[in-house]
Amino acid sequence: MAVEAMSNGYALLRDPHTNKGTAFDSNERHRYGLEGLLPPTPTSIESQVARINAQLGALKDDLQKYLLLSDLQARNETLYYAVLMSDPAGFMPLVYTPTVGEACQKFDHIFHSARGLYIPISAKGHIRELISNWPQRDVRFIVVTDGERILGLGDLGVGGMGIPIGKLSLYTACAGVPPEVCLPITLDVGTNNPALLDDPLYLGLRHDRIRGDDYHAFIDEFVAAVTDLFPKCCIQWEDFANFNAIPILSSYKTKICTYNDDIQGTASIALAGIYAALKITGGKLTDQRFLFLGAGSAATGIADLIAQGMAMQGLPFAEARRRSSLFDVDGLLVASRAVKDFQKPFVVDHEPVADFVDAIKLLKPTAIIGVSTVPKLFTKTVIETMTAINDRPIIFPYSNPTSRSECTAEEAYTWSQGKAVFASGSPFPPLTLNGHRLVPGQGNNVYIFPAMGMAVYATEAKLVTDEMFIVAAKAVAEQVDEDSLNAGLIYPPQSKILEASLHVARKIAEHIFDKGLANVERPADVAQLISSKTYRPVYRHLN
Repeated sequence: MAVEAMSNGYALLRDPHTNKGTAFDSNERHRYGLEGLLPPTPTSIESQVARINAQLGALKDDLQKYLLLSDLQARNETLYYAVLMSDPAGFMPLVYTPTVGEACQKFDHIFHSARGLYIPISAKGHIRELISNWPQRDVRFIVVTDGERILGLGDLGVGGMGIPIGKLSLYTACAGVPPEVCLPITLDVGTNNPALLDDPLYLGLRHDRIRGDDYHAFIDEFVAAVTDLFPKCCIQWEDFANFNAIPILSSYKTKICTYNDDIQGTASIALAGIYAALKITGGKLTDQRFLFLGAGSAATGIADLIAQGMAMQGLPFAEARRRSSLFDVDGLLVASRAVKDFQKPFVVDHEPVADFVDAIKLLKPTAIIGVSTVPKLFTKTVIETMTAINDRPIIFPYSNPTSRSECTAEEAYTWSQGKAVFASGSPFPPLTLNGHRLVPGQGNNVYIFPAMGMAVYATEAKLVTDEMFIVAAKAVAEQVDEDSLNAGLIYPPQSKILEASLHVARKIAEHIFDKGLANVERPADVAQLISSKTYRPVYRHLN
């Protein structure tokens, strides 16, 4: 019995779901055979958090901090989330953008331990069997990538796994979705990145990406396996190339509970920023005109959601779509150009325009939105031209990570003489201009996808609709107070992200019930339902 007890105790310390580390109390240590396996004095979870913070404080490099936190997640999940939730604003840049971009680039060289599932296309015909190896039977959220378009960094193959892991960490840290119902997955169909194929440490399949019918059959088999094994599961598609992301979403969005955060989440947080920005600039949504730098699925997703928001305010949808225009590496998308089907609603009937500044002068947008993943394209001339046209130009360089941002906050504010209403995809520090302190907003999808996750989890929603993302955008914007607006901040402070996310989740959940999309009975108090489902990082008694 003594040997068995010791074995059980040893196993407890190596299970991230049960491990409390030094927080096991004296009774637990005796009962589970932990005596002698830990330093003798039990400590509180608060002391453990302080110790981790001290260890992080001794590290100068953000990637090293990322690795320390990843190791903590692998050995003590509760403590990991207690650390993150103690200072979400401070830890989000470490567990997600911008640090996760570097982690993905170096994935094969810093790999410590496996997390989630890796499903190679070579397992076609046996995908259900692979997914069945996951020990949790009640999976509610899968974030899945094929690694082809990781942030603005391109094809990183299996290294893209850092994105699903990071996203799901934020589902929990920012909105309280229980971590045990979350599953990160990477679909490995090969890579077209020659540096990876030549790297002896690369961990993925060593061939070019599979395309066409074989690829889509692989996706279909994956979806069928997930919906069979986890019938209450919502699939979030992440960082797929445009030519795959759009048809995948189109194929499944009306059939299963699914969404694409790059398209719909990005659109929602952009719309939230626009709603809040209009509190500063004045005017209605239907009076605005938008010019996008970048013409991929992120741009068209934002433009489409803006159009739906305008349509809800009475503008005909076709006219609303014409309020947004796209500009890419070949210039303004005009009628004489060959464009993809998803870009056609935003084509301008005009002669070709090759210069972005000329496009601004032609279209006179009230807002420019950067989703190009190419840095420094919002030049001094661009910002000055926008400022000449608008009293308070809306400048949103949304490309991630920070190294890919179209401009910095300091550049936008300085070149516009402090008039810009600014938000970016990655964080920039506050600054003072002409004696006025300005706080740049981060248009981070973290205000949207964790709250969407909690709402879907609490209601067991059948589908995720575009209307739900408009509801989310309004719920984010309505939380921005006057003090924030006076400092130029158009998103709620990230220090209150859990509170903000639960508010957004409640609004989405109410909409889900209103539209008959829930699989649970509507309670008298939706806020109480959300609260009852919210994960808190506290140690639980073991059975």
